[in-house]
Amino acid sequence: MAKWGKMKKIFLLMLFLIVSTPVCAELSIDITGAHSAPMATGLPVFTFTSPKAKDFAEKMTKVIQSDLESSGLFGVIDQLAYLQKFKGIEDAPSFVDWQAINAEALIQGHVDYLNDRQIRVSFRLWDVFAAQELYSATLEVDTNGWRRVAHMIADSIYKRITGEEGYFDTRIVYIAETGSPLNRKKRLAIMDQDGENHKFLTDGENLVLTPRFSPNMQQITYLSYYNDTPRVYLFDIETGKQQIVGDFPGMTFAPRFSPDGHKLIMSMANNGNTDIFEMNLDTRAVKQLTRSAAIETSPCYSPDGKKIVFNSDRSGAQQLYIMDADGKNVKRISFGKGRYATPVWSPRGDYIAFTKMAGGKFYIGVMFPDGKGERLVAEGYLVEAPTWSPNGRILMYFRQDAPNYRGIPGKTRIYAVDITGYNERRLITPVDASDPAWSPLLSNR
Repeated sequence: MAKWGKMKKIFLLMLFLIVSTPVCAELSIDITGAHSAPMATGLPVFTFTSPKAKDFAEKMTKVIQSDLESSGLFGVIDQLAYLQKFKGIEDAPSFVDWQAINAEALIQGHVDYLNDRQIRVSFRLWDVFAAQELYSATLEVDTNGWRRVAHMIADSIYKRITGEEGYFDTRIVYIAETGSPLNRKKRLAIMDQDGENHKFLTDGENLVLTPRFSPNMQQITYLSYYNDTPRVYLFDIETGKQQIVGDFPGMTFAPRFSPDGHKLIMSMANNGNTDIFEMNLDTRAVKQLTRSAAIETSPCYSPDGKKIVFNSDRSGAQQLYIMDADGKNVKRISFGKGRYATPVWSPRGDYIAFTKMAGGKFYIGVMFPDGKGERLVAEGYLVEAPTWSPNGRILMYFRQDAPNYRGIPGKTRIYAVDITGYNERRLITPVDASDPAWSPLLSNR
């Protein structure tokens, strides 16, 4: 982890961005409406000036292609169909050639190898049918940061075409599961959103559950059982150090950070009843927010910190409720058939994601904060624990397969799906994986 901190400092010190964006441009994708066919995109392998630059050029092109295609919004045309071959970044596109293969967008890039520690990366985004440049940038970075640069380029292209922030320069923290059903080890693990740069953060000696990122991404909060006692921890990603926030016997879910990062919200059993509590991380003072005979769990703040969504069985069945941040003005928002759990507010504030149990199946769904517009986007034997991409357009969750004929539990894997319900894809992890949590954009730190 200390190595990552050093890399980050070098990367930020050596990052220079030069952008030019023409005023008029029509090429775009509307990601707020119905599902549409992917945008046909030309992405030739980045050009280069030396054999050492060639390796970076090829690897970066692959990462950018993987990012864009994984969104379901871009379809990169096969390299064999390209009629024009670029020699450098200054080569002007022959738009007739790209129009002939029905490319709508064209991404042109170049890599210069400066020395053992630095590369220069340039790229240009073109609207093929309008025959105009939409965006261009040049970056000088540490060679160890090449993968992050590729993600940042993909984010820039995504933003220019869709009008919204990308989500490729992000990380995922999750629970890595190994061992037999009777001796299951659960470790804290972290990876890039595409599954690369994977690391285990804990050794598996103690059970670890429900990790969550802080708003500044420097810390992860999670629940761990030590000598059968649940404890809330803070894990510093940069240093690898962890600290105990407190022992909370009977707590049912690990806490989440408030939007400003100064508070944690959690559910805790007290005298046989489970309510929602808030802890001030500066003072360690704990405040009780709900006082009901019902079970209140899985609280989550709204992006502005003014509201809290949670689930409760106060109406007789497990349903979703919203209240003010001080615990007042409680209002039920879910009224569909079945039970609702694990609500998570979108970073945009426009949706609440949830897990639903109905008819013997589990579902991942979304609804508006007033409870209207409920829509189910994934289903399975067990699908649970939704987490939002930082732009609020993709949901990640885990899926467990049904047990086999001998009763052995099925594999547990992480999936992502667009909020329209399209483009479900699996994230590859080295072991079984559950409880994912998506970080904010690293480049926004």
